[in-house]
Amino acid sequence: MQVSYKWLKELVNIEVPAHDLSEKMSTSGIEVEGVDVRSAGLSKLVVGEVLSTEAIPETHLNICQVNIGEDAPTQIVCGAENIKAGIKVIVALPGARIAGNHKIKKGKIRGIESLGMICSLQEIGFPENVVPKAFAEGIYYLPTDATNGDDIFDYLEMHDEVLELSITPNRADALSMRGVAHEVAAIYENKTVSFDEKVLSESHVKTSEKLAVAVETDKALTYNLRLIENVTVSPSPQWLQNRLMNEGIRPINNVVDVTNFVLLYFGQPLHAFDYDQFEEKKVVVRQAKATEKMTTLDDIERELSADDIVITVAGKPVALAGVMGGKDTEMTAKTTTVALESAIFQGTSIRKTSQKFNLRSESSARFEKGINQADVTTALDYAAAMIVELAGGELTSGIVSSNDFTAKDVTVSITLTKINRSLGLILNQAEVVAIFDRLGFTTTVTDEKFDVTVPPRRWDIAIEADLIEEVARIYGYDNIPNTLPQAGSTIGELTKAQQLARDVRTTLEGAGLSEIISYSLTTAEKAVQFTKLPTEHLTALAMPMSEERSTLRVNLISGILDIVHYNLARGNDSLALYEVGQVFAKLGNETDNRPTELPQVAFALTGKTYDFYTIKGIVETLLLQFDNVRFEADQSITELHPGRTARVLIGDVEVGFLGQVHPTLAKAYDISETYVANLDLSALLANLPEQVIFTDIPKFQASRRDIALLVDRVTTNQAILDVIASSKVKTLIKADLFDVYTGANVASDKKSLAYTLTFQSAENQLTDDEITAAVTKITKKLVEFGAEIR
Repeated sequence: MQVSYKWLKELVNIEVPAHDLSEKMSTSGIEVEGVDVRSAGLSKLVVGEVLSTEAIPETHLNICQVNIGEDAPTQIVCGAENIKAGIKVIVALPGARIAGNHKIKKGKIRGIESLGMICSLQEIGFPENVVPKAFAEGIYYLPTDATNGDDIFDYLEMHDEVLELSITPNRADALSMRGVAHEVAAIYENKTVSFDEKVLSESHVKTSEKLAVAVETDKALTYNLRLIENVTVSPSPQWLQNRLMNEGIRPINNVVDVTNFVLLYFGQPLHAFDYDQFEEKKVVVRQAKATEKMTTLDDIERELSADDIVITVAGKPVALAGVMGGKDTEMTAKTTTVALESAIFQGTSIRKTSQKFNLRSESSARFEKGINQADVTTALDYAAAMIVELAGGELTSGIVSSNDFTAKDVTVSITLTKINRSLGLILNQAEVVAIFDRLGFTTTVTDEKFDVTVPPRRWDIAIEADLIEEVARIYGYDNIPNTLPQAGSTIGELTKAQQLARDVRTTLEGAGLSEIISYSLTTAEKAVQFTKLPTEHLTALAMPMSEERSTLRVNLISGILDIVHYNLARGNDSLALYEVGQVFAKLGNETDNRPTELPQVAFALTGKTYDFYTIKGIVETLLLQFDNVRFEADQSITELHPGRTARVLIGDVEVGFLGQVHPTLAKAYDISETYVANLDLSALLANLPEQVIFTDIPKFQASRRDIALLVDRVTTNQAILDVIASSKVKTLIKADLFDVYTGANVASDKKSLAYTLTFQSAENQLTDDEITAAVTKITKKLVEFGAEIR
């Protein structure tokens, strides 16, 4: 919001430099982005009176004789279409500086001497969007009482310092001059606000005899109308135009400008209707009907929906409530009777309507963030009186309203102890009460408890934390002492979960994998891939940024495969990637609909050097510290190859899976042969050995024997390992599969498995006889299982 410092000083008794004020406001919670002075960098701009004009043949130019307060007129060539004799204009003298640091020089145009330049407002630094429409394409007319030769800066209030406020949603009370004045009076001690009042002079005609109001929606808290008859619509006085332009608003005419002035002053949006265009004298506020249409003030026909609030007359929309008025009831030079609206509309509805139509207005911005509900009729009365002052006419008696709405104060309680503990201060009761007094709050003290009554103009305050923030702001954040947090001498350490995640990262990076971070949001289809978690109730966003990012993931692998595809498409054909992250599953808690975050690790390998046994070996390395790690063939995950997938178990607890991405799915992701694995970190943590037991390094050499078996094709490696383990040979320390053969000399329903058995004793060196006896015991078990020793 732009704030005129000249106007602000009329409302609060302050005389500090504008830059000091901006610094003070920024450190107390309302950031001032900058201070702008329109006259900065400009020079030698004076009032000139056009005495005569003479057209230059075959051009659009005119030779103007201009009185700039000197003995003889000054000749200036001007090409503006609205140049004419008898007007007061802005003249840039030779040597003048105008916008863009352009210097004006004496010169000749079409061979005719020109001693200066007649300027438009844009040429002296005014933004195009604030220039009155009548002068948007030409030069600007100064007031007729302007003195020739005077600097134009005072006439246009260009020396006024304008503060650019960055208003956060919680401080929408500062979207009005009165709100800013209250804020400034609070942050400076012994400052008071002073607001002018208007005296209403009403005629004997009752408004209710000429106008009626009905509200048929619960999204309009109150709706009020006043009527002003016999007005004369004309340009606003110079001071009002200056004030609006300095606040970033384009002057229109005296009636519309008053509504904008009051919008800036009170923060209360108003709208003026041409009453004579009403087809009947009853205004109805309701929800729009589906496919209903209206043309707004910007000459665009809008198709409405049932979500929009409209102001209607005779069943037809005449305004899009809180956003923009309708073209049919626009104020024109022919308007003689004004119906003036002041209302409170639901902010959420206004925001949705303005977003839908891409109509961002000063009114919609205020309704969205909230307005001072106590001023809804005060602002209406002020505007009505001001219109009578500037446009003449008679104000009818009374307001027609939808209800007897009254804004209520809010009382919030807090203790002195809570304030001091939260801020780390030692304030006494009197200091806190003084801060609340500066804010304009009423305080009742009982023991150390404060009951603080907050007026409606500060609707952002509702809980204890809000009061604590107010005390901190006014006391001064820079006055709060810097203290280090108190902490004991406890040595910081990682939790078991943090240590496990760190160990996993270290192991995987040691194995040559690179860590990635994928999106937690994905599509509903990808969210449920590669998982055995419950997926009946996915967590979907109410307002996703896109369909591809609409649902919280229940697996990590689909996100990794998207990254694999991205890299393969760019020529990176050998990838080893992993991610440690959270998945989000609803585990059936009926009292809490939020998903549970489950920590997992997943990784993927793709490239000619990787196969199933590579990724299995990485999983085995990860689980070296766990006892009884097993792998079992699995076909339950449809996204994985049914013949190249295994469950990972620790004892009887399933902790994850590994396998090849199913060729059909790999084609859908547009990736080559890829192997993936997923482990549940919570399950790993639950099965983590509590203590690592140290064992001496054996003093005696290990011995190895190879055996080959002929078994059924469907027999798994794990089944053979279980049989070998069931032989209970104490000196057997390891059994490794090193060969699988199917082909010539082996039946089609059989396969050959070759194992290396490693024997070692901690007590003595094993003899050949002892090793042979152990192998015989193992082979006996295998034969009983149905294996044929080759």
